Amino acid sequence: MSEGKGQPKKRFPLTLDFVSGLAGRNKAGTTAAQNSRQTATRNAAHHATRNAVHHPAPPKDYVVHAKAPEMKRPSPPVDKLANMPLVSEAVRKAMVQRVAQQGVQDPLVLAAMEAVPRHYFLEPGLAPQAYIDASLPIGYHQTISQPYIVARMIEVLRGGAEGRLQRVLEIGTGCGYQAAVLAQVADEVYSIERIRPLHEQARSNLRPLRIPNLRLHYGDGMLGLPQCGPFDGIILAAAGLDVPQALFDQMAIGGRLVAPVGGQQQRLKLVVRTKRNEWMADMLEACHFVPLRPGTFG
Repeated sequence: MSEGKGQPKKRFPLTLDFVSGLAGRNKAGTTAAQNSRQTATRNAAHHATRNAVHHPAPPKDYVVHAKAPEMKRPSPPVDKLANMPLVSEAVRKAMVQRVAQQGVQDPLVLAAMEAVPRHYFLEPGLAPQAYIDASLPIGYHQTISQPYIVARMIEVLRGGAEGRLQRVLEIGTGCGYQAAVLAQVADEVYSIERIRPLHEQARSNLRPLRIPNLRLHYGDGMLGLPQCGPFDGIILAAAGLDVPQALFDQMAIGGRLVAPVGGQQQRLKLVVRTKRNEWMADMLEACHFVPLRPGTFG
């Protein structure tokens, strides 16, 4: 994510090596250093106890170095997750192939799903599950949507368009994954999150990716962003009993809105604005999302 309008040095589609190299400076370095110091202490104590009879005690300023490779030279600033088979590029491609087999055929959407590393938006403990077709927790009773539903909703939002969408609004940023995918298929993406810690988490996740056409906002998603509209596409990542009228009003003529609606039983709803005061709606497949709530938190 970037506040400027100039062209970045690198843009999507990104290679996994580029993304993981940036991410690792914060996530991998600290943990590796702590683990290395703890390993060194344990190994040193074991070495001293085993050889106490055969060797005199070392001087006080003597340091016993661990045999682990990390102690010989600093660890490179890379994301260790990138070397795990469960989060490799091949596994991400397999996820995209599975999404295609489930019925998503829009080539631009499939390319966007392959370009964005989903595991980077999850906690390290959940990273090995990043490319299974399931929603996963991201904290605050929220989830990252399953890959299929992300791809399906964006495909419906595009409606078979050949080129990119112009201006898109996302309600419910969450961890930022869907916003990153949307940024691959639209010229401008605005995403709003009502939970401040998740808003900050998304900013942190997206900042290293340097996506110039994505803007994050903290606020009440049910009100939308009238100051940034009208929007050619609006997508909701939470389900209400119906779509707030404020979002209908922010649709451009010809614009499309995709949202899960319902309580216990939810379905995807497609709304197309055909005229200034006219909208057409169609109900699609069943789905399951967290509830859409008003106001802000945190």
